[in-house]
Amino acid sequence: MPDIESLLNRWQSAGILDAEAASRIRAHEAARKRPDELSDQPNPKQPASPEAGHLPSGAEPQALAAGVRRQGVTALVLGAILLACGVALFVSAHWDEMGPGARFALVAAMVAVFHLGGGLARERFRDLSTALHAVGTLATGAAIALVGQIFNNQEYWPAAVLLWAMAALAGWALLRDQAQQTLALLLVPAWMASELGYAGQDRIGTVVYLGRFLFVWSILYLTFFVSSRRRMVRGIMFAAAVIACVAGIDCMLSAWASFSTEQSFLPFSARFWAWVAIAALPLVIAAFHGHKGLIPIALAIAFSLALPWCYRASVNTYKLGNGRVVSYTNTVPNFAAHVLTAAFAVYLCWWGVRLASRALVNFGIVGFAAVVGWFYFSDIFDALGRSLGLIGLGVLFLAGGWALEKMRRRILAGMEETGELARMAEQGAQ
Repeated sequence: MPDIESLLNRWQSAGILDAEAASRIRAHEAARKRPDELSDQPNPKQPASPEAGHLPSGAEPQALAAGVRRQGVTALVLGAILLACGVALFVSAHWDEMGPGARFALVAAMVAVFHLGGGLARERFRDLSTALHAVGTLATGAAIALVGQIFNNQEYWPAAVLLWAMAALAGWALLRDQAQQTLALLLVPAWMASELGYAGQDRIGTVVYLGRFLFVWSILYLTFFVSSRRRMVRGIMFAAAVIACVAGIDCMLSAWASFSTEQSFLPFSARFWAWVAIAALPLVIAAFHGHKGLIPIALAIAFSLALPWCYRASVNTYKLGNGRVVSYTNTVPNFAAHVLTAAFAVYLCWWGVRLASRALVNFGIVGFAAVVGWFYFSDIFDALGRSLGLIGLGVLFLAGGWALEKMRRRILAGMEETGELARMAEQGAQ
């Protein structure tokens, strides 16, 4: 507002604005710049002066307000977590003392109170409202499980995950905030994975299909939300996708191992719906980013098809106490699995350069380094012996780390130069 006042006074002195127009501008800016809606971004019109060693006039209050707002959001997140944990502890401590009616009333009130509190705080304090609604949606999952226990419903936990995902989707559709969107984006794939795991219990290949699902959806989230302007969604989806990517590769490397000859493969119906979830849905979602968005998903599907077949198998037998002989199949990744995984890590790094995403480039570099370390430990370390293996490991860490860090810095520097040239060209066109 102080900067706006100086501009308005200058324009009024020059005769560009009259008093009535200036008052309308003041009223508009006063209504728009409320304290709880300050932007986290500094004013691009007033860059900091490195020569002066301090922020320009008018930037200090804005920076201070942004810092206070971040602290407030952090406190709200921690408060929401502690509140949810306290409620769960209270319910568990008094659960056995209550009858079915009291249990159901407590479960319903637990969900309703949080959402009602979020609704009441929405107009005055949006961040508090978002936190309360998020706790309410999290409490919905616990409520679904507890209601099933109260009324002794038949155990089918994928249906409970589906109901929880539907609650998160409804919250996203009604509230349009980042917390509900994040929960919905996590719970919908969790429901599909739950259905696949339930349908393939004690079947050969269930773990492989779960790994394929986790890997393809992780690549979808890594590439789809990497440029999102919603910080919470972008950060949480990236972290969840990284974890799911590693877990999916580990599941696929288990290949087609079996624990007994009595196990059978997944039925055709389960495999059909699994491929709908693994390939069809991610391709449809990625199509919203155009044909270029389909490239990483198509390559991820091809990778998930090939990796489970890169293995060496061995059949082991053992005798039971009654004289019965049982055999099981053990699988170990071969050299092709290392090459394929390293190649996809390089592709992720290259795709990160195309998207100008530092996070994706860093993840690709770390993934390539992890594959090299994995290959060294699994195929080289034992062959060299303990002392030579440790020496080689030290050389690998020193030389490989130096080379990868140098390459990473070169890639990021090239990205910054490309981005600067693009901005200069855009400014010239304007």
